[in-house]
Amino acid sequence: MEFQNRKILVVGLARSGMAAIRLLKKLGADNITLTERKEVKEKEYLESIGVRVVKQTDEVFDEDWDLVIKNPGVPPISPFIIKMKERGIPVITEIELAYQVSKPQHYIAITGTNGKTTTTTLTYECLKAAYGDKAHVGGNIGTPLCEIVLQENLLEEEGHYISLEISQAQLVDIVKFRPDVSVIINLTPDHIDSMGGLENYYLAKTRVYENMKDDDLFLKNIDDPNVIEYTERVPVHCRTMTFSLDKEADCCLKDGQMFVNGEKVLDLDKVGLPGKHNLQNIIIAAAACMAEGVSAEVIRDTVYAFKGVEHRIEYVRTLNGVKYYNDSKATNTDATITALKSFDHGVILLVGGFEKGLSMDDVLPYMGCVKKVIGFGLSGRRIAEDLVHEEAVVVKDLKEAVDEAYKAAQEGDTVLLSPTTSSFDQYSGFEERGRHFKELVKAL
Repeated sequence: MEFQNRKILVVGLARSGMAAIRLLKKLGADNITLTERKEVKEKEYLESIGVRVVKQTDEVFDEDWDLVIKNPGVPPISPFIIKMKERGIPVITEIELAYQVSKPQHYIAITGTNGKTTTTTLTYECLKAAYGDKAHVGGNIGTPLCEIVLQENLLEEEGHYISLEISQAQLVDIVKFRPDVSVIINLTPDHIDSMGGLENYYLAKTRVYENMKDDDLFLKNIDDPNVIEYTERVPVHCRTMTFSLDKEADCCLKDGQMFVNGEKVLDLDKVGLPGKHNLQNIIIAAAACMAEGVSAEVIRDTVYAFKGVEHRIEYVRTLNGVKYYNDSKATNTDATITALKSFDHGVILLVGGFEKGLSMDDVLPYMGCVKKVIGFGLSGRRIAEDLVHEEAVVVKDLKEAVDEAYKAAQEGDTVLLSPTTSSFDQYSGFEERGRHFKELVKAL
């Protein structure tokens, strides 16, 4: 890709937009415009390196552009994005930019509705144990791929191993991105509003294997009927390996052990992560890393030592015999169901946040362990009442929710923040919400 004398528009800043701009400047781009609807605190710096900074207006999007790089936070159904595509203007995300300009690397692309962050992190830990400084982790998990390219000199070096969490918003605008290994962990309703419907959301996930071929490897979850349906509708044209927690598969559980392609990897009773869902995350990480040459011994030692990731059923503290867990990353109903499956009684469930309009019907069969529901935030009343009707407790914000939970909890109970929805009514993201919850709990 050539960038000099090309008119480039970056839509949305945040970390990925800034990483894309820095990489573009490194590549010699001399005509970059950033359009951002929010106040740009970095405006002085950007203008000092020759970047034009403007608001998001019709006039900006009506200009002729040679290339548009879209922040994944900008919905693909945005009218101005659709209009530019209709005019034949190429629109990509920073994932595609980074991929196209880098030397060949080993990419493991992990997508799906839930479990991405734990699986991506564990995959990275296994790669790091095997390949040291040549292993990296990024994408939707926090570090943009463009930033990794700059930090690790991937414009000149090849053969690095990158564990990449990738969202539907990043996949919808790929062109050539081709991982060595990919997986759709699961498919459940989410992001319906920003994707323009559930069908668009599911189909976007299948793009993770769109460019894969020959001996590339797709890991197929045969426990998930939606994954089965959509991989049949959009056929996989590379090598496929199945995995299951309950059925015979290439990667499976048997007699208290985990097997990948017939090879024993580990003993299940030595795994420290709680919940059956984490066994699924582990089996994916193990299969992906073994495909990249990591030994079963290295994977075994790494998994046994792994304690999980922040904001995903994260233990915070025990106070007066009550355990507190931060599951702020549960931004959809399926994630909350997964958390509820990890407990059998005495759960005080904190729910609410931004109103995504998701039905709570799927959660209701798993409410047997819940003794009280406390709703907070914009959607708190609706979600809490959908779950327990008139018995719901509804408060203004997370602080009041924690205070109410503290008053109601008895020895042996569990206070679980598992909101079922995103945090954008009161926070910048689930990370800020989770950190605030932990601060509140530790202050009790």
